[in-house]
Amino acid sequence: MLPLVGSFRDYFQKVKEAQELNKKVCGNCYNYDYDGYVFVNELEERMRPDYLTEYFPKYIAKHGVPKMRFHDLRHSCASLLLANGVPLKQIQEWLGHSDFSTTANIYAHLDYRSKISSAQAMEQGMLLPRSDDFGCRWEDVTEQGKIAEPDLNPIFD
Repeated sequence: MLPLVGSFRDYFQKVKEAQELNKKVCGNCYNYDYDGYVFVNELEERMRPDYLTEYFPKYIAKHGVPKMRFHDLRHSCASLLLANGVPLKQIQEWLGHSDFSTTANIYAHLDYRSKISSAQAMEQGMLLPRSDDFGCRWEDVTEQGKIAEPDLNPIFD
């Protein structure tokens, strides 16, 4: 079971209130077979199972949203949760994946923040050579801007 928070709770409370009003207005015509369902019409008849996937492309086109499938919202949800620091285990539970590896395999590549923290841990744990230990490769550039040929037969005094 997932918690209803903030605006989601408010929205579904309004849906419930509208359904209660519909019961009063429709009287005997109201279909109590699906009482308590969220996705029903004014007579409490269930929406067609394909309604959302059929209507979704029209909705996003109307609102200027880039073309996507309805299922892509699920991936967007997971990506947003991950980007906001929600652990993969919690995302697994939110998405309803029965196996953690499913969530990890699909979404772990999106966890850029953890890659940054891993890189920072490596930086703190590794001793890197001092930058002044490296010679400058441009020291051998002549005034004309050409790289000087190395002396293959140096004379040592």
